[in-house]
Amino acid sequence: MLPSLEPVMLLDPDGRPTAAGKASLPAGEELLRGLAGMVAARRFNEQAYVLVRQGRLAVYPSSHGQEACQVAAAQVLADDDWLFPTYRDTAAVVARGVDPVEALGLLKGDWHSGYDPYERRVAPLTTPLATQLPHAVGVAHAARLRGESTVVMAICGDGATSEGDFHEALNFAAVFRAPVVFFIQNNQYAISVPLARQSIAPSLAHKGVGYGIPGEQVDGNDLAALLTVLSGAVERARAGQGPQLVEARTYRIQAHTNADDATRYRTDDEVTEWVAKDPLVRLETYLRAEGILDDARAAAFAEAAEEIARRTRDGLNRDVEPNPDDLFRFVYSRPTSQLVDQLAVVHDEMSRDALSREEDRR
Repeated sequence: MLPSLEPVMLLDPDGRPTAAGKASLPAGEELLRGLAGMVAARRFNEQAYVLVRQGRLAVYPSSHGQEACQVAAAQVLADDDWLFPTYRDTAAVVARGVDPVEALGLLKGDWHSGYDPYERRVAPLTTPLATQLPHAVGVAHAARLRGESTVVMAICGDGATSEGDFHEALNFAAVFRAPVVFFIQNNQYAISVPLARQSIAPSLAHKGVGYGIPGEQVDGNDLAALLTVLSGAVERARAGQGPQLVEARTYRIQAHTNADDATRYRTDDEVTEWVAKDPLVRLETYLRAEGILDDARAAAFAEAAEEIARRTRDGLNRDVEPNPDDLFRFVYSRPTSQLVDQLAVVHDEMSRDALSREEDRR
């Protein structure tokens, strides 16, 4: 039940197979699919940051540097599985198949979730830390009661492990043997609070032991290791072995959001050290050395990523006329009397404003 003493690593930062990697690397096509996803995720992050500066997004929490975690979390799931993301997991949401423009709807401030959660089985992006974890356990438990083979991937960050919802979710999942994989992206900071100020456990993966949940830690910048560890956790959960806990050691290269000044709490040398562990460079180096990746395929990946960026840019640059009714229409399937009254107030105020503008024109 205890995790390994060191994070599982199959490719070292220089792209060379480790001793474990020489025996258990995923197939070349799986790694190529992962590289394509990471190239797209990196370009998506870059485009979203530009859109923030242009005023088209209110805020953007970038996953630059965490692309291997984002892509692996989506890649190991079957079509009938569920993904429960956090606010930083837009790249994983896109990798799962959600339209990139819709994936950014919440961060633009359009409406509730920005996309239909049931279409791709992706829960809404969540801003409050860890609140999605009990929901993920509930979905997994319900699927088990119905006799379905569904597995839920519940993502959170290191900061979320300090929240009560995290502990409640793990305890409930363990007691009811819910088929859920808790995937912690440990990017070393909860905004400005370093991990050392949050926990003195040997690793966050060790936290599963107290609930009877097996844990594992993995190099979060090694896509090959992530695919191996996460796919194993998913299959164990699917086979009825209950919840699994995986901690990925990675790093948030950019600031917490565009509103954050990361230089106030971390050094340039620290960031530079992690830049050298870039997950894209690591995997591409290995694939080229093995003759699995050539220039033509790399160019195709870049072109596909640029197309996603273009669609995102074009979609976010379109002005959308908001419908105030949407604030009330999607709260309950049958609106409560309070919502009906509130909607009437909004309509009355809009009518008064329209009448006032008409009088001003006269």
